[in-house]
Amino acid sequence: MNNHASSKPSTMKLKQTINPILLYFIRFVIYVYTILTYIPFYFLCESRQEKSNQIKAKSVNSEPDSAYRSIDSLDSLASVLYPGCNTLDKVFLYAKNKFKDKRLLGTREILNEEDEIQPNGKVFKKVILGHYNWLSYEDVFTRALDFGNGLQMLGQKPKTNIAIFCETRAEWMIAAQACFMYNFQLVTLYATLGGPAIVHGLNETEVTNIITSKELLQTKLKDIVSLVPRLRHIITVDRKPPTWSEFPKGVIVHTMTAVQALGVKANMENKAHSRPLPSDIAVIMYTSGSTGIPKGVMISHSNIIASITGMARRIPSLGEVDVYIGYLPLAHVLELSAELVCLSHGCRIGYSSPQTLADQSSKIKKGSKGDTSMLKPTLMAAVPEIMDRIYKNVMNKVNEMSSFQRNLFILAYNYKMEQIAKGCSTPLCDRFVFRNVRRLLGGNIRLLLCGGAPLSATTQRFMNICFCCPVGQGYGLTESTGAGTITEVWDYNTGRVGAPLVCCEIKLKNWEEGGYFNTDKPHPRGEILIGGQNVTMGYYKNEEKTQTDFFEDENGQRWLCTGDIGEFDPDGCLKIIDRKKDLVKLQAGEYVSLGKVEAALKNLPLIDNICAYANSYHSYVIGFVVPNQKELTELARTKGFKGTWEELCNSSEMENEVLKVLSEAATSASLEKFEIPVKIRLSPDPWTPETGLVTDAFKLKRKELKTHYQADIERMYGRK
Repeated sequence: MNNHASSKPSTMKLKQTINPILLYFIRFVIYVYTILTYIPFYFLCESRQEKSNQIKAKSVNSEPDSAYRSIDSLDSLASVLYPGCNTLDKVFLYAKNKFKDKRLLGTREILNEEDEIQPNGKVFKKVILGHYNWLSYEDVFTRALDFGNGLQMLGQKPKTNIAIFCETRAEWMIAAQACFMYNFQLVTLYATLGGPAIVHGLNETEVTNIITSKELLQTKLKDIVSLVPRLRHIITVDRKPPTWSEFPKGVIVHTMTAVQALGVKANMENKAHSRPLPSDIAVIMYTSGSTGIPKGVMISHSNIIASITGMARRIPSLGEVDVYIGYLPLAHVLELSAELVCLSHGCRIGYSSPQTLADQSSKIKKGSKGDTSMLKPTLMAAVPEIMDRIYKNVMNKVNEMSSFQRNLFILAYNYKMEQIAKGCSTPLCDRFVFRNVRRLLGGNIRLLLCGGAPLSATTQRFMNICFCCPVGQGYGLTESTGAGTITEVWDYNTGRVGAPLVCCEIKLKNWEEGGYFNTDKPHPRGEILIGGQNVTMGYYKNEEKTQTDFFEDENGQRWLCTGDIGEFDPDGCLKIIDRKKDLVKLQAGEYVSLGKVEAALKNLPLIDNICAYANSYHSYVIGFVVPNQKELTELARTKGFKGTWEELCNSSEMENEVLKVLSEAATSASLEKFEIPVKIRLSPDPWTPETGLVTDAFKLKRKELKTHYQADIERMYGRK
């Protein structure tokens, strides 16, 4: 599965259609410009090229199964962010004392809400938002202290579980800090989990108190509260209490403000509270895993501190001038880790949501500003699904430009791609061609960090070029507290996830069934094992699975078996090349990597999402496809097909037309014949976390997708 290998610039260039004479003239101008700017940027380019060629990690000894470490932590792994700050409450106290009056958490005020009727009759809620209102480090510290005290007054005991089931917002972080201070074990649940998964998490952890929002209480929790018999207190983060009054007997609803007021009163009585130890559980994080019911990962204070220590070292000049935009689920380890990194370094965190992120976002009323335009963040995290969406939206706009504008953009794009490959800058292109694209994310982004799944080389290079900033790919799992690797900001290679962070080490274990060995030449390959203090304590109340996925070596170091297959480049950077669970053996004995097939096809303009499927009883691959509505409608028009969106997606003729496009792309991507889908099903409905077909990080839930499309699987394979 080498689809994540670095792609040559020539293979990622955009195609242009321009008069040959004009093209020669433009190339002459570019040549003159390159000569004139060569000397000023010579030293800068050389510096970045030298850095890019440096060894970033190496094996600690000459044995094939030895671990790779960052060259900055060859002697010992880092585990503490600041001296003496070995628990999260101490980290926040340190930050509060250092950045006392600086802004920390920002929330936009809602000026107006209105319903907008769409042409298809659906009603969308649109909002007009005002400026960001900020809480300082001192404000957040005080509110967290009071809230923790209030929870203690409600009967919450140290080392007992309390759940948070809430959207990403300032109150989530305040509640989390309160739990860290008072040694309450925070159980995190995705806001998009289905009812049975929520009930499972709440009952397994035996929580008596839950922190939530009024909206989630009324849309999700009220239907399942009766199935959580131990529940006693529901705390809503909104100022106004919910109107719903049909609570089960014995359940009391409070507002966060009321609990804080209770805490202020307790403070006056000088009630002491228990402080955590580094080995104590800080978070039990329920993953919306791609298979089965969610598992609770036990993450200690020392796990989180080691993780954010490693991550922070990969972000140069991190500090008070930085502004981070928080919109991914805080119940996801990527977002929680990113925000804790920012909080510990004096950054501002402005809150957003996927529906209000940009001016064109679905909930933003036309003509008003999205969150990135107001906040102008310098740092942003994203999952590949969101970056792929941005890439496709921009390219759709490029295709709508006039011929001259489109070709100018393409020339600038291809020119900058060549310069990036040489390690050079393109200030004029950045200023005059890509400035408007940069404004989509506020115009000030200096680093984009992508995690959650592999990012395609095409999308990564596009973000590099159009947003004029490094795109750092990260690799980590909930079970490793999100830490593993992150690419260096000056490393513009694509298809890699970087060298191990200073908090951990990585080694490759042979996987004979897949044909991957750590003795392979020219690059060692195998299952990725992560070791270090960031490796978590295991799964809550699931010792059998813990024993399968984790182990300790003879030195007492904890290791995680990830199930991902990787290979190391000579400079010590890791590539993700396969996944054990994605490998299917066909009837004739060939192995197909489903992830490889999907990665080769998902960036087609015609495709919004794709899931490849195969089983060992058949000799070919099939696929489920969410087509892009605009592209499919245009394809239908050119082929003379008419009908509603649902009729087009259910049309066997359109399936065949899309299949032709997929087959051409698969051949161009050098897929083997047996890897190319032979039949597909077009889905008129997108796959979102709400549908239960993808996780909150937009990873495919293969088991759920198989169940959802079971009838189509039988049709495409023929009933037996």
